[in-house]
Amino acid sequence: MQYGVISMCDTRLTSMMYNFGELRQKGIDALTEALGPVGMAYFLRQFEPGRGDYTAEREALLADVTMEDFEAYVKQCRKEAPG
Repeated sequence: MQYGVISMCDTRLTSMMYNFGELRQKGIDALTEALGPVGMAYFLRQFEPGRGDYTAEREALLADVTMEDFEAYVKQCRKEAPG
């Protein structure tokens, strides 16, 4: 089967491809160069699956927080915020 001018059995195509390790390293190098090491790490974290049940953990964490508690917290943050 042909796609454009490259046959799926063309050995030139396979010789241009990288193994997964090389491809990953080249990608990390390119991201690091473009975004810096911290930016590269933040970018890659977008594609990692989360862990646990966020909704259940959040509900358990905030079970005892009332609307009044939240309002007091927001007011305190506004007082402490610069400018």
